[in-house]
Amino acid sequence: MDRERLDRWLELGILAVVAVALVFGPTALGGVRPQEFAGLQVLMAAGLILWVARLWIARSFHLHWSPICWFVVAFLLYALAWYRFADVEYVARLELSRILLYGWFFLLVLNNLHRQESIQVLVAVTLAVATALSLYALYQFITGSNQVFAFIRPTAFKGRGSGTFICPNHLAGYLEMLLPVALAILVLSRRRALARIFSAYAALMAFVGLCVSISRGGYLAGGLALIFMAGVLVLKYRGYRKVVLLGVLVLVVLGGIIAYNGDYIQKRFRLALVPGQLQSIWGRPDLWASAARMWLDSPWVGVGPGHFDVRFPEYRPETLQTRPYWVHNDYLNILTDWGLLGFGLLGGAGVCLVLGGLRAWRYVRREGDGLTAKPSDRAALVLGTGTGLLAIALHSFVDFNLQIPANAMLAVLLAAILTSHLRFTSNRYWLNPGLAGRLLLSVLALASAAWFGQQAVQRWQEARWLARSEKAGSFEEQIAALEAAARVEPRNGDLAARLGEAWRRASWEGGPNWQPAAETALKWFEQAMRLNPWDTFAMLRGAMTLDWLGRHDEAGRLFERVGTLDPNNHYVALLRGWHELQIGNWAEAKRWLERSLAIKWYSNWLAHNYLNVANQRLAEEAARSRPPAAPAP
Repeated sequence: MDRERLDRWLELGILAVVAVALVFGPTALGGVRPQEFAGLQVLMAAGLILWVARLWIARSFHLHWSPICWFVVAFLLYALAWYRFADVEYVARLELSRILLYGWFFLLVLNNLHRQESIQVLVAVTLAVATALSLYALYQFITGSNQVFAFIRPTAFKGRGSGTFICPNHLAGYLEMLLPVALAILVLSRRRALARIFSAYAALMAFVGLCVSISRGGYLAGGLALIFMAGVLVLKYRGYRKVVLLGVLVLVVLGGIIAYNGDYIQKRFRLALVPGQLQSIWGRPDLWASAARMWLDSPWVGVGPGHFDVRFPEYRPETLQTRPYWVHNDYLNILTDWGLLGFGLLGGAGVCLVLGGLRAWRYVRREGDGLTAKPSDRAALVLGTGTGLLAIALHSFVDFNLQIPANAMLAVLLAAILTSHLRFTSNRYWLNPGLAGRLLLSVLALASAAWFGQQAVQRWQEARWLARSEKAGSFEEQIAALEAAARVEPRNGDLAARLGEAWRRASWEGGPNWQPAAETALKWFEQAMRLNPWDTFAMLRGAMTLDWLGRHDEAGRLFERVGTLDPNNHYVALLRGWHELQIGNWAEAKRWLERSLAIKWYSNWLAHNYLNVANQRLAEEAARSRPPAAPAP
């Protein structure tokens, strides 16, 4: 087999790997869980190995190296450096895995799949996935199903379509990126009738899927993006004005029909501005304010990769008693995690993407005479991908879609496709790496592939043992599974805390071995606190264990420490009140329990019960200290 043919087969292999990743990511719950993300890492490793083979087999291999690539590489290096100094190594490593995967995915697609045939295959694959997800979401919406395969979604999502994502907002983020692509191909492409019919059907189903997701951010971002796209078509392609206006009218009418017949859609919008309601939007500004304060405490480099969730308790507002995981604003999330330096690097990449897209658009939308615009596949892809990226950029102001691997990879794919069209504007974006460049790229790619493979195996094994622990039929089986997971991943503080909690519960059940079990629990909680010095759960449970062992002074000091790390948590105040009850300090117990109820008066029955105990003990003390009544004359 000659080198050209082998190179072509390697290119097709990379195309297959990328296509499988684009199918697997969204259909595997968005690739959020470690075991599904491990599959994406394996695919990325395979793609990098094939790329290295192409580097040495192709007679002449040039890199597509536009300005955005410098910012991508700079951010990857920054992420690697920050990881070495992060407070919680395990959390930072998981975040680094995602960042490296997205960066390599961008470079892999940009430098290997820039042929129009390859791009058309990838677009067709993503549109087919979007169609399938939309049909599933429509089924969930019509039947009221609250399941994704065998998984039960949170009750808050009932009545909304989410496809194979758990959260409907993430389905909206996925579809809003692809809806403009399908519409642009339908309007501007010169493909055959069958391909245009497929694009029309994909656009229709993506629109329906977006509607039944009932994502207010998705509606706003998708709507503004489509208005932008319609404006471009009307201004630049005057012959399409009637078609565009008719298409907008059809989408508006269809959306109105769905909303009119969807009681839950109307209810969700009516309650959007009502404080205290599940559908209220007022919780997010409080969360954003907390994130802003966190960023201001470390403005240049942020608190660490993926560390917003780790550090959030210290900045928690009283109005937010749940665990948010992310900021629900991707821009603020970048600032808190990576600081101004990281935000500047990603912002520079964004500016290069926009400027490159505008430059490519000026070239691909004109005829050979350079004076008039005409339909073309290239123009359709530039307009469609650019509008899709605009939609996700707008949605990212109010949600965390880019924290979902499937959505982030789709956004990276669209960015790579858009950037690849710069090759039509100039030859200066092609770079001959030379022997030294190929050696350097090969070493980096193979090292990353090996790391992806090792991390994938580790994540899969850890997840497998954790799943076994949840299904364990006895305490011994649960402990054995958790300890096996801890041997696989000894740096996971949450896992150590889970082991400590299992031993604590066993100790609190009593029995002759209650004290050794409590001591074992305490050792695991201490391990969790060493791995994550901000883990308030391990501290709380460790303090409770100390109280159980009669070491009240040590427990008090640990409760004080938790109080400084999570001062506005009703549960922290509740357990501090419980601690004061253990040592007979009724007045302090009353103060802390009232504090817990002041933060959260609803669904806080333990605080009510303990407060009744404290009040009863205070009343008994008052009765004992009262002087006896004088005898009657």
